[in-house]
Amino acid sequence: MTDAVGAVGAGRDPEAVSAFVEHFAAQLVEAGMTRMPSRVFAALLASDTGTLTSAELGEQLRISPAAVSGAVRYLSQVHMVSREREPGSRRERYRVHSDQWYEALTSRNAIIKRWEDALREGVTSLGADTPAGRRLAETLDFFEFIERDVAEMMERWRAYRDEKYAR
Repeated sequence: MTDAVGAVGAGRDPEAVSAFVEHFAAQLVEAGMTRMPSRVFAALLASDTGTLTSAELGEQLRISPAAVSGAVRYLSQVHMVSREREPGSRRERYRVHSDQWYEALTSRNAIIKRWEDALREGVTSLGADTPAGRRLAETLDFFEFIERDVAEMMERWRAYRDEKYAR
């Protein structure tokens, strides 16, 4: 028998699991993620297998298939979950990976690069000596600074993770 989080015989209190999912989802919402993707992500994170079907997510979270679909679409776009086809079935399972935070941050690097390009154009267009141009230049410097530190931090994380989790 499968419990509320897709784990067989885990012996967990479904109410406690649900409370965790809702609490963590609320933290994600507070940080800027929309509500439904936050709830779906938290439910996947709390499942022993790291995978759930649309039906399992809908049942656990008491949401419609359309709500699951929209949440998973968003989470896939930001590289926080992936879709997998069940062997011999048309059903899809949604998976959260152990390195989802790493992947999400790494994918942000491409976005930051585009922002930097746009900011450089803005500085040129507005003039580096204007108040707006200086503001854009400072914003550009901030992103370039953060980008360097994030790249170094991600390298340190990979080494730490590999050592701690014997990968």
